Amino acid sequence: MKQPPILAAVDIAAYHDRTVAEAPVPDDDAAFGEGAWHWIETNHRCNRLLWDEEDQARRRDVPDSFIAANKRAIDRYNQLRNDAVERLDEQILATLAGVTPLPGAWHNAETAGAMVDRLSILALKIHHMRKQAERPDASAEHRAMCGAKLAQLETQRSNLIRCLDALLEGCASGNAFYRIYRQFKMYNDPATNPYLQGAPPER
Repeated sequence: MKQPPILAAVDIAAYHDRTVAEAPVPDDDAAFGEGAWHWIETNHRCNRLLWDEEDQARRRDVPDSFIAANKRAIDRYNQLRNDAVERLDEQILATLAGVTPLPGAWHNAETAGAMVDRLSILALKIHHMRKQAERPDASAEHRAMCGAKLAQLETQRSNLIRCLDALLEGCASGNAFYRIYRQFKMYNDPATNPYLQGAPPER
């Protein structure tokens, strides 16, 4: 039986745009308590926090200890970001549990959650590139270059929105399906990272 679309990509992109400029970024204050939107929000929050930490990690005017703290924060937020992608995919696939893929249904290699993650990152890039394109203190050449990049980013996002909608609609109708491929970040797990066990790695 055909199911209604789980989510609309344009709604997700609009949410990303509404929240991308909010400051300070809430570390754990969630507006959505459960369901797919909770994980969309969590993923986006982590990407926003990552953006700031990545910028700071490129500083050369602070002690190395500051950069080390940035790198640890990046590692933590990146793990939480990836966890949120997997939880979002679990929510979507649970909603689709009653749909049986039709013969010849296409198997999408990229998950819907990963595409939402890419939309979140594109929202950040668009927001910050627009700020550069409109900088009153920058040269005309800089603004023009950033304006051209902004147009490319907006085109990329429009394409991704269409692709995500096509995947979700295909999954709801049985014409498409995807599976979760777990990240298994071994470097974050003390059980699989020999350096976190205090032992030399085997190569």
